[in-house]
Amino acid sequence: MRNGDLRAKVRHARGKFAAMATAYGPGVFNDSLFRQAAMLMAVRTNSNDVQGWVMFIFTVPYLLFASPAGWLADRFSKRHVVISAKVIELVAMLCGAVGICTGSWPLILAMVFVMGWQSCLFSPALNGSIPELYPSEYVTKANANLKIVVTAAILLGISASSVMLSNKTPGWVGIEIGRWSVTLTAVAVATLGVVASFFVPSRPAASPRASFPWSGPVETLRELVRIYRDSLLRAVVVADMFVWGVGSLLMQLVNVLAIDQLDSNEAMAGYLIAVQVVGIAVGGLIGGRFAVGPRWYRILPISLAAMGMAMVAVTFTPLLSVLQMLPVLFVLMGLVGIFGGMCVIPCEGFVQVRAAPERKGMVIASVNFAVFTGIALSGPIANLLMFKLLPTQAFGVIGAAALAIAWWLWWALSKESVE
Repeated sequence: MRNGDLRAKVRHARGKFAAMATAYGPGVFNDSLFRQAAMLMAVRTNSNDVQGWVMFIFTVPYLLFASPAGWLADRFSKRHVVISAKVIELVAMLCGAVGICTGSWPLILAMVFVMGWQSCLFSPALNGSIPELYPSEYVTKANANLKIVVTAAILLGISASSVMLSNKTPGWVGIEIGRWSVTLTAVAVATLGVVASFFVPSRPAASPRASFPWSGPVETLRELVRIYRDSLLRAVVVADMFVWGVGSLLMQLVNVLAIDQLDSNEAMAGYLIAVQVVGIAVGGLIGGRFAVGPRWYRILPISLAAMGMAMVAVTFTPLLSVLQMLPVLFVLMGLVGIFGGMCVIPCEGFVQVRAAPERKGMVIASVNFAVFTGIALSGPIANLLMFKLLPTQAFGVIGAAALAIAWWLWWALSKESVE
């Protein structure tokens, strides 16, 4: 496509894409706000293992409802799917508000499940719309731009939750102020998300005669088998699954690292996670710039190996003085995020372009199934690592695993020919 035509199509799509991103942002904010609040409450009550359950329960809908979510994105107008998902989010926030304020873990975990469900429904509709709006040459850059919006929402959610729950008012009053701040903020933001969803542009359904996948997860597994036959797509999905799983695992480790190992507070945990999330956005922009051409995938093993080395380096930070350790941790968290972003953003763009238009929602939902399988495993793995190791030592174990996956990717991708 000529540069003039490309620029014209990109300009034409921006308004529609902005509406989708505006509807998406509040949900990402609320997801980060509430999940971080739940995990910090768990750490503060010496229930570190509850963090793993929070992450696991959030992923269950992606494992059970991936096929129906993909079918909805293909069968109906994505605008209708988006509006429905935002209404579900508001219901989840109301449920979670009661849970946070009363300290009821059943209600909190129920809210986490419903948020996972609405996110499962929303993701194929949003990600499937990007290649519909933009030329294939611009999809990776569009993903990188969306990641900036997502990053801002995640940062605001995590930071707001951490600051609210670290309220300095002593005793019971301070705890109540923090919890009420979280819940009122979440409900207000969810309401804004519902309003924003009505401005999402309407487009015809991609596959209006698609049959409902009554077999559920079985159909998802069939789609994954079809994905497996595509050697390049298989390698990309493995890389995407691993990096997202590691990101979920590190969030749990960082909370314990800040509060227990560093003897700090919830705000410090939020700052360390925030640096990592900013790094993902920066890495996404770098990846979008360099992951080009027929051999764009060469960036994947390089970035994954660099991420692994940064995590291994965290293991040695306790050898530093107290004044040196914290700045080094911030730098290493940022590097982990940057190299992770360099890997996942090009991967997600490739999945969106590779899928056939009439099956785009189903393919994206199936890849989500694989990714959230990795995230679901991060909970039990985090609990096992924290039972045996200090958080900084656990970083070294994960870093070694990243180096092993990077070597496998290099081997697998070296067989790919220029298309």
